[in-house]
Amino acid sequence: MTTASLDRAIVVTGASTGIGRAAVASAVKNGAHVFASVRKQGDAESLRAEFGEAVTPLLFDVADEAAVRAGAAQVARALGNRKLFGLVNNAGIAVPGPLLHLDTDELRRQFEINLFGVHNVTRAFSDLLGADEQRTGKPGRIVMISSVGGERASPFVGPYSASKFALEGYSESLRRELMLYGIDVIVIGPGAIATPIWDKAEQNDLKRFSNTPYAKAIQRVTDYMLKQGREGLPASEVGDLIWRCLSGAKPKVRYAILRRPFMDRTLPKVLPPRMVDRIFAQRLGFPKRA
Repeated sequence: MTTASLDRAIVVTGASTGIGRAAVASAVKNGAHVFASVRKQGDAESLRAEFGEAVTPLLFDVADEAAVRAGAAQVARALGNRKLFGLVNNAGIAVPGPLLHLDTDELRRQFEINLFGVHNVTRAFSDLLGADEQRTGKPGRIVMISSVGGERASPFVGPYSASKFALEGYSESLRRELMLYGIDVIVIGPGAIATPIWDKAEQNDLKRFSNTPYAKAIQRVTDYMLKQGREGLPASEVGDLIWRCLSGAKPKVRYAILRRPFMDRTLPKVLPPRMVDRIFAQRLGFPKRA
């Protein structure tokens, strides 16, 4: 790694595939050094094979606070007295299913990764971003990867949407608190992105809900989401947006990146909520109620 690249060094969590991998590629293309967090040694080796010395893999699960802090110490040693240019909180999971049929432990796991994991990472790297004002350089920025589901909740992805709604609130409070250090926080809320997450979604065992009243509706939603996901925007577009958020002169506080912004974001916001409910009910095949 060169001195120049370390002056623009960033950390990306969940960098093995999808948006995280695209964020790594865009940053490397723009001359940054990337500390890329993954959970498996094989993913670390894949990153090294593709990006060479421009990437330093970090092996940790965001839910493991001690491992996250060890990763931050590794980055601190590499940076010397420099500030970290940016942190991309991307790692996340999705727990699907009807809320009435999900155990509390399943919701807890969702939040453990998508919110508490973000908190672990943010706290561990905050000094490097500028909370330690003895470090040299400009304060860094934090990019939070939320979702269209962080503004509008759909059936059968309640845990995921709840965690992303929470992330949005967390990010807004954090942004205002970190003004003390000059550290900015920017949220990106993607819609459907063509990533391997949709192949994983198809493998999710939703058959356990086949004996519930939601069985037919779940299949409709699953088919629709898989179709939308595989026709989604390329992850590289989000990767390039992440870099612009980290490096641009005056980034906005939130960006939505959607293939159909009017249908997926604007229209649900302007229609009365009860009307949106009725549209969902019709699409799901729910019976009409008085």
